[in-house]
Amino acid sequence: MKRALTAILGIVILIIPVISFAGDCGDVNNSGSINILDVTYLINYIYKGGPAPGCECDSVMDIDGNMYSTIQIGSQCWMAENLKVTHYRNGDPIPNVTDDGVWAELATGAYCNYNNDEGNVATYGRLYNWYAVDDSRNIAPEGWHVPTDAEWQTLVDYLGGETVAGGKMKEAGTSHWLSPNTDATNESGFSALPGGNRYYYGGYGGVTGSGIFWSSTEREIADIAAWYRLLNFASSAVFRNAEYKKGGLSVRCVRD
Repeated sequence: MKRALTAILGIVILIIPVISFAGDCGDVNNSGSINILDVTYLINYIYKGGPAPGCECDSVMDIDGNMYSTIQIGSQCWMAENLKVTHYRNGDPIPNVTDDGVWAELATGAYCNYNNDEGNVATYGRLYNWYAVDDSRNIAPEGWHVPTDAEWQTLVDYLGGETVAGGKMKEAGTSHWLSPNTDATNESGFSALPGGNRYYYGGYGGVTGSGIFWSSTEREIADIAAWYRLLNFASSAVFRNAEYKKGGLSVRCVRD
C-alpha cells in the first residue's frame, strides 16, 4: 500500500508542471496555482481510479462572449463563476430593469446589476428574476442549463450535506466575503461569491454577505415562488428556501 501511494505521489509530482500549463485542469480549488490541496485531491482521484477533478469540464462561452471557468464536482460539471449574460441563447435581449417600481410589477424575464452598478458585474455577475431563468429561449449557454432543485441537492449531498457543504463551496478568505466567512475552504472549486439579491419590490441587499442562487424548480404549493440555495458569510451551511419569482438572484449553470 505504501509503495503504491508513493508511486502515485511521484506521478502526481511529475505531472504538476504539465497540469499547471493546461488551463484550470488540476487547480481543484481555483486558487490560481497548484498547491497541496490540489495534490491531495489528485492522489485521491487517481487512487480511486477516477479522473482528476476539474479536468473533464471545458470553459464555456455565453451568447455575449463572456467566458466562464468550470469545475467537475462528482458527476456534475458546474460553472465556477456567476452568470453575466444579457441575451437569451437565441440572441433576444434580456431587459435590464433599473426602476424599482417597474421591477416589482414584472411577470417576464429581466436582469439587473447590484445597485444598478455595472462595476459589480465582473466579480459578482448579474441578478436575474426567475422569469428569465424559466424562459424557453434559455438563459444558459448551449449544452448548459439552470440547475433543478434536485441537481442542487445532488451537489450538496456530494459535499457532505447541508451543514458543511457551504464552507466547501464558498470562495476562501475575505476579499469578497464578509468576515469571518465561516469554514470557507472552497475545496470543491465551486468558488461561490456573495452577489446579494434584489428584492421582489425592487431594493437591493446582501452583497458580500450572501450568495443566493436560483434553481429552475417552482415551489410545489404556490406558483409565485421558486427554490434557491443560499450561502452566508457566518455559516458553513447551504440553506434551501423559496423566493418570489419577481426577486433577483445570482445564477450558476450546470452542464446538460
